[in-house]
Amino acid sequence: MLPELGLSRREMLQRTGTGLGVLGLAGLLADGAAAAVTSRNPLAPKAAHFTPKAKHVIHLFMNGGPSQVDTFDPKPELTKQHGKQPGAAGKSTERKTGPLYKSPFQFKKCGQSGIEVSEIFPEIGACIDDICVIRSMHTNIPNHEPGLLLMTCGNTQAIRPSMGSWLTYGLGTENQNLPGFVVMCPGKPVVGPALWNNSFLPGVYQGCHIQNLDPKRVIDHIRNVNVTAGTQREQLDLLNQLNGLHKEKRGSDDQLEARIQSLEIAYRMQTEAQEAFDVSREPLKVREAYGKGYFADACLTARRLVERGVRMVQVFYGNGQPWDDHSDIEKGHRNKAKDSDKAVAALLRDLKQTGLLDETLVLWGGEFGRTPTSEGASGRDHNNHGFSVWLAGGGVKGGMAYGATDEFGFAAAEKKVHVHDLHATILHLMGLDHEKLTYRYSGRDFRLTDVHGVVVKDILK
Repeated sequence: MLPELGLSRREMLQRTGTGLGVLGLAGLLADGAAAAVTSRNPLAPKAAHFTPKAKHVIHLFMNGGPSQVDTFDPKPELTKQHGKQPGAAGKSTERKTGPLYKSPFQFKKCGQSGIEVSEIFPEIGACIDDICVIRSMHTNIPNHEPGLLLMTCGNTQAIRPSMGSWLTYGLGTENQNLPGFVVMCPGKPVVGPALWNNSFLPGVYQGCHIQNLDPKRVIDHIRNVNVTAGTQREQLDLLNQLNGLHKEKRGSDDQLEARIQSLEIAYRMQTEAQEAFDVSREPLKVREAYGKGYFADACLTARRLVERGVRMVQVFYGNGQPWDDHSDIEKGHRNKAKDSDKAVAALLRDLKQTGLLDETLVLWGGEFGRTPTSEGASGRDHNNHGFSVWLAGGGVKGGMAYGATDEFGFAAAEKKVHVHDLHATILHLMGLDHEKLTYRYSGRDFRLTDVHGVVVKDILK
């Protein structure tokens, strides 16, 4: 301490010569300085509660609600009773529906496990031995807004952080030059940014929404064409000093801290982001395996992001509710399956070939399912009572069908799995106890699973 100035030696070095003195000190104490910087970085990797099975999550979100009885949950009795009323097995639906309506698609036993998969997914069917199909999912409400929010944020109202925000809050991310949570969607689904928001968690944990996958436009204004990276670093350091003085005088400010961290991430992203999103750098053979279009490019980009250390990648199939086939299930589902089947299977094979599937959990599914009864001539209404999702990699048993719906596919009947249970299981695979991953806000400890959720241990390796 220098009593005549009321300063410590460190403070004197910080204030002398525009901080050049403290840079010299940092050079002498490099390890300590690096540790200090890491401790201040909210996205730095953090220890899990226990040894994780997975390090990354890829959520392939079929927003709109795929039909379970036309994809991964064959129902012979539905075929037999086609055209009849469901009787006591019928459930309340959002709209008026008609009689039982058999699937227009054939199912085929696939892989060594013999799990039946719809003919519209031949490529995914070929990967079924790496997949665990959960046929007994159920959720709260049969409409899109609350369904989308519950699946992404664990709550039917737009007031809670998304799963990707919880994961980056709890674990940080491995690559400091990229966002920890990336969302690819060509537009905004019905709920919009609330599906990948941070809510009351610090702003740095919000998902980075990517609408355009053109490498020249993927992230607007990410490069400063007027000044060098070194000059930008000097400007950012000065701005951080000014923000630091602001915080000293006014105390903690979450919005200011979020702005500081966002500026830091944006600066670091200049070195890696453009390259990471540029799928043209992949060999032609790899690109052809995924196919063409936004969803195919997004699946390939998801693999490129997780191999670069991004914690969670969420890929929405499209804008709005594309799987919401109220009028023609055969045409609608066949076309979307044709557009996505190849890309999903290529992603699974790619991850497996590179060894990333062991540490990457892939989730496929929508916000709910569809009725086994018809809407109009050949459509299906929303169904929250029972539907299917599947998981692959990341510590999940492959070649497995878990749980069951009733004989028509209306409602979960055996080994029921709620969305909260799915979230608890995902967190568990990532090394997080869903009851301990909490954040204190407004006098209460909040968590992704609210006050619910049980880990589905039977599907874990």
